[in-house]
Amino acid sequence: MRDFRDLIVRARIQLGGPIVLVWDNLRLHLTADMRAFIETNGEWLTVFHLPTYAPGLNPQEGIWSLVKREIGNLAAADLTQITRAVKRRLKRIQYRPELVDGCLETTGLALED
Repeated sequence: MRDFRDLIVRARIQLGGPIVLVWDNLRLHLTADMRAFIETNGEWLTVFHLPTYAPGLNPQEGIWSLVKREIGNLAAADLTQITRAVKRRLKRIQYRPELVDGCLETTGLALED
């Protein structure tokens, strides 16, 4: 867990500003040590916990939906072929920011300019 806290601190240093985390209910996120870390660093660290199961609030669900739409009928011979197809689709999504924005907007958590 110490490594995770270090990662958050290093991200703050590199980004030069406050950090906002949106977390699910992974046990690591709910430990007493992590709660103490969040409380101690509350001036620059804000954490929002998602409900136990909230795919509608998770933008990555939209991204995976786009990926699965393309590879859903793939008759792959092996895991390498599936991996290549997923990477190819993610790369295409990366260059279409309107798709990423759409996945974020559907959550109601869209960033403001």
